[in-house]
Amino acid sequence: MQPARLETAPPWAVLIAGLAVLGFVFHSEISAAVWVWVYSTAYNHCFLILPMAAWLAWQRRSALAHATARPTILPLPAALGLGVVWFAADRLGIMEGRQLAAIGFVQLLVLSVLGWRAYRALAAPLLYLFFLVPFGGFLVPLLQAFTTHFVVHGLDLLGIPNFNDGNTIEIPEGSFYIATACAGLRFLIAAIAFSVFYACVIYRSLSRRLLFIGVSLFVPVIANGLRCLGIVWLGHVLGSASAAATDHVLYGYLFFSIVLILLILLGLAFREDLSPEHALPTPRTPHGAAPSARCLVPAGTVIVAAALFPILAIGINQAAAATRPAPPTLFASCTKAPAASETVRRFTCSEQALTVTLAAFSPRSDPKLVLDTERVLAGQNVPEAETRPLAVPGATPEQWQLVIAGTPPVITASALWIDGAPAQGGLRTRWRQALNSLFGGRYPPLVVALRAEGTPSEAIDRLTSFLASGRIGPAVQRYLDQASFVR
Repeated sequence: MQPARLETAPPWAVLIAGLAVLGFVFHSEISAAVWVWVYSTAYNHCFLILPMAAWLAWQRRSALAHATARPTILPLPAALGLGVVWFAADRLGIMEGRQLAAIGFVQLLVLSVLGWRAYRALAAPLLYLFFLVPFGGFLVPLLQAFTTHFVVHGLDLLGIPNFNDGNTIEIPEGSFYIATACAGLRFLIAAIAFSVFYACVIYRSLSRRLLFIGVSLFVPVIANGLRCLGIVWLGHVLGSASAAATDHVLYGYLFFSIVLILLILLGLAFREDLSPEHALPTPRTPHGAAPSARCLVPAGTVIVAAALFPILAIGINQAAAATRPAPPTLFASCTKAPAASETVRRFTCSEQALTVTLAAFSPRSDPKLVLDTERVLAGQNVPEAETRPLAVPGATPEQWQLVIAGTPPVITASALWIDGAPAQGGLRTRWRQALNSLFGGRYPPLVVALRAEGTPSEAIDRLTSFLASGRIGPAVQRYLDQASFVR
């Protein structure tokens, strides 16, 4: 038997090689996703997505057998548009956007190499790969607010006296705080991923799949509200808020498991998986594999489009790194600690028993670098860190971000300056710094983080007192106005 020649070999080798190249191009996105999978309980289930997608592909092997590979360059405009989306997400510092774009390039690579018929046969497992992206964090404030209102209305119906202040609920037996971990994101994201997989396995009709997925979106949110209401009610019955909150995370997993089992049983009543898989019509052309040579050009166009904008971003970041601001030297009354880096300064203020850390960046720095540094200095990178706003009248700015992280807890208040003025974060701040990264700016972005140890109440009091003294704002403004840059 003679070995297959290049022009008669199947296109799978080209597809595998293309996926390997995309893996290299988007290695930062992959490593960032895996880090979140490992350290965030809301996304531990992402390790199961690839095996589940493989199972969905195996289920569709009969339909794939009827599909002839037909390479096409039609996805090229979509690849360029997706590259623009990746670049916009990169300049805005939104890693989830970059990761979604990376998965989009995987879709386009498969489509360009195998063609529309084969892609249609593999659509379910390929689209399921989007669940590899740890997205949904922006829903936490909305879920917190919904859960808080759900518990408050539930307590009113049960006749239990309560007082609500933000996400804190007080009853005569004690106080309960609806933390970010209690918002229900981990249950919602896992339920969505499972419901889509379950619907693709059990149902054949699109209407039943969409109906089951819709129910699975609604049920975990309500179930999480009932769980939190049950914990507060148990505190009322036991006469102790702390006793009711003991092992509430374990109870949450057990409760979610019961809800998931009920969803499965509900879905089984309308199952269609016993019917044969709908095979695609037999193609008019003879069944066979497309030559690899015909796959090279479509695959190459997608890969070039995928690599073009990351290369451009690297060039912009290198230009920003060539110029850096002089180190901040702000607090003469505090002891300057050893520098963490060339543009980071740390001051120990023993009188207030706290540490002040400042990090300055080139005006052309991308927002992700600035915001990631703020997350690290504030302690938000610690698993299960709790974040809440801290209002300090008379301080500059008056709104700070408070983070409680670690055991024993370390309390940090942080703020960010963009374009020489305090910034509250969010998309507007990202947009302003994204423009600076492209066109430059006068003022260096600056992160200020104040850290205190001890009990949360004592540490928060020290931080609030130091911020209310008015020392931070004027000192930061002097530095920004006189900032010089070195190469």
